[in-house]
Amino acid sequence: MNDRMKIKPYFAIAASVLACTAVVAWAGALDAITNKEAAGGLKTALSQGIDLAVSQLGKRDGFLLDPKAMIPLPPALKKADKAMRMVGMGGQADELKTAMNHAAEDAVAEAKPIFKSALQKMTLTDAKKILTGGDDAGTQYFREATTMQLTEKFKPIVAKATSKAQLAPLYDKYAGQASSMGLLKKEDANLNDYVTEKALDGLFGRIAEQEHKIRENPMGAGSSLLKKVFGALK
Repeated sequence: MNDRMKIKPYFAIAASVLACTAVVAWAGALDAITNKEAAGGLKTALSQGIDLAVSQLGKRDGFLLDPKAMIPLPPALKKADKAMRMVGMGGQADELKTAMNHAAEDAVAEAKPIFKSALQKMTLTDAKKILTGGDDAGTQYFREATTMQLTEKFKPIVAKATSKAQLAPLYDKYAGQASSMGLLKKEDANLNDYVTEKALDGLFGRIAEQEHKIRENPMGAGSSLLKKVFGALK
């Protein structure tokens, strides 16, 4: 065995030792933070994400003018959209999409109390798990804790908003004409369920973005507690 081959295993051992040392140091930094600080920092971070997500998406055109959150026509209608435009029905398609997105905005504007309640119910165990979890662990916690309540809250709001916009008759007319052309079945989708689901996806997606930003740059969060808590995870 030449000298290079003899030395190579030592490099591997040294690398392993350094990696273990880094893990121990990271764990020590996190353990040095009290449970109260960990939970407080996390709740502050998630509260900021909630406030921003709701304010951005819950305002007028918050969904409609955001490429990431904008709700497209339901799949069955989307497939028919091109053909419908060819026969002069493009205006109805656009009106339908606008009304759907405004309905989502109305629903999201009412989401904050449900999120704040979930934050208050968060335990120290939940907080530690989220802090040491994946990049969107906090968002996933909210999905699990609030989806059922948000769905129940959103559905009547969406239905009311679509009713105000006369969306149901428009949808029936649009779907009926598409059906008469052999493009889709009228009962192919429940529009209010679709809008509710997409509104939730957009909201959780925006919260995940904010969570990611704070994890990546806790120094820019403007809170000494956030810097201490999330900085220990860097």
